[in-house]
Amino acid sequence: MKAKEELLTLNPKMHGVVVRATGGNNAGHTVVANGKKYAMHLLPSAIIRQGVTCIIAPGVVIDPEVLILEMEEMEKAGISISNKRLKISQRAHVILPHHKQLDNLYEELKENKVGTTKRGIGPCYAEKCNRTGLRMFDLIKTDTLKKKLEEALKLANAQLRVFGYPEIDLEEEYNLCIAYSKKLENYICDTSSILMQASENKENIIVEGAQALYLDPDHGDYPYVTSSNANASGTASGAGIGPTKIDEVIGVMKAYCSRVGEGPFTTEQNNKIGDTIRELGHEYGTTTKRPRRCRMA
Repeated sequence: MKAKEELLTLNPKMHGVVVRATGGNNAGHTVVANGKKYAMHLLPSAIIRQGVTCIIAPGVVIDPEVLILEMEEMEKAGISISNKRLKISQRAHVILPHHKQLDNLYEELKENKVGTTKRGIGPCYAEKCNRTGLRMFDLIKTDTLKKKLEEALKLANAQLRVFGYPEIDLEEEYNLCIAYSKKLENYICDTSSILMQASENKENIIVEGAQALYLDPDHGDYPYVTSSNANASGTASGAGIGPTKIDEVIGVMKAYCSRVGEGPFTTEQNNKIGDTIRELGHEYGTTTKRPRRCRMA
């Protein structure tokens, strides 16, 4: 925790920008600062610091329900969140109930289960690549929202129907989107221009990663991986920062490995050693609360 706090100690003479670049609310970050413990799932960790602009970038998939709840919890904890401090990319894709329903379906059908969080992250990224996804911009563009949502549900409900899963009602999901837009519209903007301006002004910009290298779909333990690129270059891409703008990459390595989910995990310690590592390292998922599997590095 000390290392993370030091990392976020920005030059007081310069405005600071911290970017959450990839993943969804399947990646939780726990931060301890000034004796208080904060658990974040979508908000950048620096939201607890005043004077820092926090950005949720295009590479993130956002569950509005989770984000709104997280913002409310931060406010209760005394962390003021305004649209001057928090910026949400209009290009970030939206997780909706049909993504979660598909996540359950896909996991149920797999013989070799991945052990996803079933929060709709994978199906949302898949829909993004299928070019039928909804972005945060679509939530506030109400004249086209229903048509785009209808297109997405046409494909989702066809799959749910085949396997006997309840279909998602268009009107219900549309009304949900309208409710989300009313609470989030003031935060949604073009974050690329903000980052470009910050770079030109030589401000401090920190891009915050989500998950770890071996969960990267290209370089990790496929298929037991996440759905976004968790390596340094993928994180920069998700933020919208070019490689020539990166001054330093900071990696974090533990003396052991941990993971939630299914699949082979070489040298896993299903014994007292593993239990001891888990307790000493507080290896419980921030998002799922599941006990993490531990192995020797």
